[in-house]
Amino acid sequence: MAHEKDVVIGLDSSTTAAKAIAWRRDGTVAGSGRSSIPIASIGNNRYEQNPEDWWQSACLALRGLFKEIDPERVAAIAISNQRETFVPLDSRGLPVRPAIVWLDQRCEKEVTWLASKVGAERIHRITGKPPDMGPVAYRLAWMLRWEKEQFRATAMFADVHSYLVWRLTGTFSTSWASADPLGLFDMQAKEWSREVLEVLELTTEKLPRLAAPGTVIGHVGDVAATQTGLLAGTPVVAGGGDGQAAGLGVNALTSSRAYLNLGTAVVSGIYSRQYRTGAAWRTMGSCSGDGYYFETSLRTGTFLVDWLVRQILRTPAEDKDVYKRLEAEAAGVPIGSNGLLTLPYWGAVMTPYWDPQARGCFVGLISSHQLGHMYRSVLEGIALEQALVTGMIEEQTGVHVSEFVAMGGGASSDLWCQIIADASGKTVRRSKTIEASSLGAAICAAVGAGWFPNAAAAAESMCGEIGRETSPDAKNFGRYAELLKIYRQVYPKLRDTFSQLSRFAAED
Repeated sequence: MAHEKDVVIGLDSSTTAAKAIAWRRDGTVAGSGRSSIPIASIGNNRYEQNPEDWWQSACLALRGLFKEIDPERVAAIAISNQRETFVPLDSRGLPVRPAIVWLDQRCEKEVTWLASKVGAERIHRITGKPPDMGPVAYRLAWMLRWEKEQFRATAMFADVHSYLVWRLTGTFSTSWASADPLGLFDMQAKEWSREVLEVLELTTEKLPRLAAPGTVIGHVGDVAATQTGLLAGTPVVAGGGDGQAAGLGVNALTSSRAYLNLGTAVVSGIYSRQYRTGAAWRTMGSCSGDGYYFETSLRTGTFLVDWLVRQILRTPAEDKDVYKRLEAEAAGVPIGSNGLLTLPYWGAVMTPYWDPQARGCFVGLISSHQLGHMYRSVLEGIALEQALVTGMIEEQTGVHVSEFVAMGGGASSDLWCQIIADASGKTVRRSKTIEASSLGAAICAAVGAGWFPNAAAAAESMCGEIGRETSPDAKNFGRYAELLKIYRQVYPKLRDTFSQLSRFAAED
């Protein structure tokens, strides 16, 4: 007896794991599977992966899911993917070299080179991203310079989305919302930028075919069906990058509601129908297929909290009791941590300063400060940074954010959510799902399956109500406004010092 096609799959292939989750029309979960993805740190801030691990983890996650549901129930599948990671493939689809991961920072000199060739303002206007080590374009420039033989031998440069689609369907296709983080995509024309490609000595023939999110881009082939457990012929729908997919997964499709991912990094996005660029944000394409996100990114979110626990307390980050103790201590510390500020640039700074030489620091340490002060100061530093960039976006674009929808591991901290609300003056609401990226991909799949006419209608049905809210305290907001005036002076005053320290360290 044939099963009703009553679920869609959001396959979230992140940096460290693949998660295959089956979602019903009302946004409830029917089943899930998960598999980890290894990452290699090869020194000098270089990170690589084997693309076969992307595929094998996807297969394992899907087979795990099908222990819980029948694959005949699947109406369609879509992918959300780690962004700004790519692999060069030969004509057989085999890697020419390992994939270079978004964390990788080998291309600092190539950022300057490519920006000078295209023009810094011009490349920002075309791609929506200021020159920075994040987009793939600059690592392609590195490969063109240092691995020219492998570069020439490459038949296809694949992002994670197009690689998985190829393994599923036999065709190289990617979504607009997966292509745009690469720094090769003309955001307004919705096509590969020939102007940028020409400087990189590339043609569109070496890049995946582009498709709007929510459109069918292929069907599962026989070999992939055997490996994944999916039925041959299952529609594969264009999804998007995990950041934008998460925005769709919490129904952040108006400028008044911003998504805020308190994960290893802190990433937020404010929706806009109008295309605009500015130093305080990266402009990303929405997985709804229309509109954009003004996205901010701080590389060290829960990473910095874990760093404090591991390096200062010398306690394993897996010891969850230590976080409870620190939260309790920090809750008793006054706003401003008795004059201790944290500049949370342990991973340099993207928005709003775009400085790869920036460094993190504690400012104002005195002998009476204890661990609770340091812990609270870290939470406050990240919250103040978020308040700073959000305010800059509001001032420069005219949008007004009334609430953040928080997700990620940091959203479980009541103290942190209250600090963010008080520092920004915005309500913080918790996402009910911790798998917002998978849900965003599933919404794309639901549109492709014909369940809904568009992503907005699908999100309205599948996202449901957002969870518990934390409102800002007016008195606390006033105190944080005073502290923000001090905080925003710290980086400009230390910029030259950071540059000098970087040059000094490079001499070792």
